[in-house]
Amino acid sequence: MVLEPATGQPFVEVAEAGLEDVERAVQAAHQAFEHGLWPRLSATERGRILLRAAQLVRERQETLAVLEARNAGKPIRDARGEVATVAAVLEYWGGAANKIFGETVPVQDAGLAVTLREPVGVCALIVPWNFPLLIASWKIAPALACGNTIVLKPASLTPLSVLQLAALLQEAGVPKGVVSVLPGPGAAIGEALIAHPRVAKVSFTGSTEIGTTIMQRCAQNITRVSLELGGKAANVVFADAEIERCVEASVFAVFGNTGQDCCARARILVQRAVYDEFLERFTRRTNALRLGQPLDEQTEIGPLISHGQRQRALDYIALGQHEGAQLVTGGTIPEIEAGHAGYFLRPAILAPVANQARVAQDEIFGPVVCLTPFEAEEEAIRLANETIYGLSGSIWTRDLGRALRVAKSVRAGNLSVNSNHSVHTELPFGGYKQSGIGRESGMHAAEIYTELKSVFFSQE
Repeated sequence: MVLEPATGQPFVEVAEAGLEDVERAVQAAHQAFEHGLWPRLSATERGRILLRAAQLVRERQETLAVLEARNAGKPIRDARGEVATVAAVLEYWGGAANKIFGETVPVQDAGLAVTLREPVGVCALIVPWNFPLLIASWKIAPALACGNTIVLKPASLTPLSVLQLAALLQEAGVPKGVVSVLPGPGAAIGEALIAHPRVAKVSFTGSTEIGTTIMQRCAQNITRVSLELGGKAANVVFADAEIERCVEASVFAVFGNTGQDCCARARILVQRAVYDEFLERFTRRTNALRLGQPLDEQTEIGPLISHGQRQRALDYIALGQHEGAQLVTGGTIPEIEAGHAGYFLRPAILAPVANQARVAQDEIFGPVVCLTPFEAEEEAIRLANETIYGLSGSIWTRDLGRALRVAKSVRAGNLSVNSNHSVHTELPFGGYKQSGIGRESGMHAAEIYTELKSVFFSQE
């Protein structure tokens, strides 16, 4: 039974896959890859099918957005934007499918040497609950464009939109057996997929703890693996930043999607000269955020995904205070009108927070932000890098030289300057350190869904 986060009540009943379904899905994908049409279609024709899928997503945007908003607890405006991006991702890879090139390489021997990019085979794609449809598209589109077949496991909490997307792909012309979706518990379904000898590639987005286990399991079969894992991004605010614009962006950089985002700028490092002003403005804007039901057009912040996720955030708020930080605002459960309360929580600000405190180091995945002052540029870089993670972050300054120096020094895979927007369809996305391995999005994603083959033609 799938629950609706805004009410805590049953929403839709979904059939739960079992181990026999894993076997059937993998075997179907293997047959489709070894003997089916999809890998043997021209790249141009695969691209046309993905373009048709993009058009179908646009035609069904409102239906998909309402489903995503209710299933994941997202404000409807955010859900619409994510569905539009899903269409853009499919469109991007529809155009990119016939532009995945090999090379000709000069060699010393007499002859011609070339490299080929070939599909890797059956891909197991495991997606989380925070952006279920969007993250699924990041994996599905390049995997299909490269000629692979896929078995996708959505999170148990949010399987609905992914099931709809799979149906649209079939409607667009993807052959039977190429795409399968297996809703069910990760401990059973995910484990069976990862360990299956016919799975050639695993792509996982989720926690660093589970990613570590997946990497160990993949080693047994030397299965190709890419991991997009946790984050604790730093939002570095220098004294010369445009404070008003920075505050408006920074509020949504951490509290968007109710803080359930691996790119959430959950550590705000503020130069001491403007620390008090920034904190006052940031607190005022946080208090003005509109919490509400996902389908309300005025809602800016919806519920957390589950009771357990809300309790995790509450526990960290208490821990932060125990570690010496002040709870500036938020951290309480509001009364939300219109039916059952659901899993709502007022966004919380903890300040000042020592950078070594657990609340500043652990990924909370909830609406909790830590503010930490710094004196000089070198200290800001040190604080930003004092974490096991390295996924994303922001730098706010009007000094171009400083922006370049700090961007080159912060060890994270995706940074934005004077913006909280570091994820783009056209750019590679992934992390340093324990934030993962491999890059999704952009043409770089083709590298993780293909094998590179060298061929030499002798002229002798």
